[in-house]
Amino acid sequence: MKKTGLYILLAGCMFILCACSVKKEDKEKLRDVEFTVVDSYDVPEELQKKIDDKKEKTFEISYADNGYLYIAQGYGSQETSGYSVEVKECYEAKNAIYLKTNLLGPPKDEEIIKGKTYPYVIVKVEYSDKNVIFN
Repeated sequence: MKKTGLYILLAGCMFILCACSVKKEDKEKLRDVEFTVVDSYDVPEELQKKIDDKKEKTFEISYADNGYLYIAQGYGSQETSGYSVEVKECYEAKNAIYLKTNLLGPPKDEEIIKGKTYPYVIVKVEYSDKNVIFN
């Protein structure tokens, strides 16, 4: 009788484990997304307010307006001038748009000024209702 109970328990565990699944992200690039890096004065006022509210810390924001999708990524407060953000990649996959950026430190030949700065980048693309994944 004990063996029967053990077999039922094992069969139940196997059933439960087989029923579980892990959703895999499909990161395979379908196409590069054409984008424009925009200055803060050239973005919707509401988006700029959100950026200003979050710029002290790292942030990731996507914002739709007038047929465009604005994607912003910030690297928080830095102690000196000279930092910039480079867009490494922007592409579309099956279920998302992927944006990869990189924070670049001050160039060696540039005069560094002490004081807080808030490096971020804003990318403008054609509107898409896909999620944005920041890499």
